[in-house]
Amino acid sequence: MVNIEQLYQHYLKHPVICTDTRSITEGCLFFALKGDHFDANQFAEKAVEAGAAFAIIDNPDFAKGDQLILVDDVLSTLQELAKHHRKQLSIPVIGLTGSNGKTTTKELIRAVLAEHFQVFATKGNLNNHIGVPLSILSITNKVEIAVIEMGANHQKEIELLCSIAQPTHGLISNVGMAHLEGFGGFEGVKKGKAELYAYLSESNGFAFVNAANKDLIEMVSKAGVKNIIRYNIAEESTVQGVLKHSDPLIEFEWSFEGESHEAKANLTGTYNFENILAAISIGSFFKLSAEEINKGLADYFPTNNRSQLTKTEKNTVICDFYNANPSSMAAAITNLNSLTSTNKIAILGDMFELGDESAEQHLRIIELALKNEIDTLIFVGHHFDNAKGDANAHFFTTPTEASTFIQTQNWKDSLILLKGSRGMALEQLLPML
Repeated sequence: MVNIEQLYQHYLKHPVICTDTRSITEGCLFFALKGDHFDANQFAEKAVEAGAAFAIIDNPDFAKGDQLILVDDVLSTLQELAKHHRKQLSIPVIGLTGSNGKTTTKELIRAVLAEHFQVFATKGNLNNHIGVPLSILSITNKVEIAVIEMGANHQKEIELLCSIAQPTHGLISNVGMAHLEGFGGFEGVKKGKAELYAYLSESNGFAFVNAANKDLIEMVSKAGVKNIIRYNIAEESTVQGVLKHSDPLIEFEWSFEGESHEAKANLTGTYNFENILAAISIGSFFKLSAEEINKGLADYFPTNNRSQLTKTEKNTVICDFYNANPSSMAAAITNLNSLTSTNKIAILGDMFELGDESAEQHLRIIELALKNEIDTLIFVGHHFDNAKGDANAHFFTTPTEASTFIQTQNWKDSLILLKGSRGMALEQLLPML
């Protein structure tokens, strides 16, 4: 058995980590992780044959040769290696979590800080107990500041991720009705997300807090964080802003230390304004100029199907189908209602991981959508179908069924919201719009 320091010496010589034999690169370290339906130990030898310098395994049956390194548990070893690497880094690390908008906020922060620093930011959705260690181990000595996204659907997960990422600064974008099944209701969501504040309190770190959000103010105060940077309030020493236009893209004015600045962002949705202010607050804290901040915001174009405005041959589509929960769904519907269009269409897919509240929350979204001025409402999924009652809208249990109906329509010059949980795979409807 090797210890972490010995393994770290291998990492320093071979700093690329792979966990999938399909993406082996020459000289990488292959970690043979196990899942519910796979055991990568059995592929470790193939990983070495494909070019991996070493394979880290936890099944002695596969320990054949010097290039296969046996440990007690591959996952915990990966996490411990990341912790060890993090301790060697003397850079600011911004930990980011939240129920809605955390990935968009991460990208905005990255775009702003990149105007002045060499920035590492979590790639894709590598924000869980495997993704965060992989992210930390991707930070090189050229990086000056890191932004680490942390996702969770149970309590104690953020606590674990903080122990790995060891953030010096932190931001909770918001708390909402997400992952209710795992967290055990909204109060459980607040408790789980507040684990970031608890870490910052214990480590004397800095928390960026939207002062207009009463839940966050309550949470950060309860956690006892001493270093709080508030934004979105009317005080000269804090970042504040006024939304001037959001139809369809956001234009606004922001101020800091008595100076006001006009700015634009390539995002739709009034709900994204708070995410923008968070990025401005962090940029201001790290001494970026207003010009640098505004350029970073203006140069960011969403490409991840989160609040992404897409022009098709016939219509304009708000692509927001990477994920969905009651809070983000309500915000998206309200935003669609506020936008100008001669024909508005909402195609809404099921929301997952709501547990016992699923039926009630799907019914609430149906009722909210019906109250808004939307010309055509389409609900997709078994959860919506079970909650429909006598609602005057179109209901389909699968995207395939919905596509049959959509192809009979002749929508042109319409504004279409396409939103649902990732598992609904609503992207398959985009070519028909």
